Amino acid sequence: MFKKILAAVELTEPEIAAHVARAAGALANKFDSDLRFVNVQSLVPIASIDYAPENFDEGIRLGLEKELAAVAAKCGRPLERVSSTVTFGPVHQHILAEAESWGADMIIVGSHRPSLDRILTASNATALVRDATCAVLVVR
Repeated sequence: MFKKILAAVELTEPEIAAHVARAAGALANKFDSDLRFVNVQSLVPIASIDYAPENFDEGIRLGLEKELAAVAAKCGRPLERVSSTVTFGPVHQHILAEAESWGADMIIVGSHRPSLDRILTASNATALVRDATCAVLVVR
């Protein structure tokens, strides 16, 4: 049913990331799916870029890719069926773009407990459910 599952992981929330990885791995094992992990980081404000070291973005990317690979390694799928990517920009837009370009049948995303600031600003999970053209599973 699902040939390609995209798991959106927030690395600053390790417990939620681990839960998403386990859920994604279980579904990928059940449907014998390929699995792709994605982490999207907000951009550094342009006003701050002059104060960052020359290779700042490359160092950040390498660190994030290492963290994401560690999360992906715990999903229980054979390594040749798992990939990952780190992108920078608006979170839900980049997740949707990655899902479309990779051909995902399903997106799995973690969710925080609702709070006032999330109700007022909406969450990325809400935006994914609203805008995705494929199935979306939100896990808590």
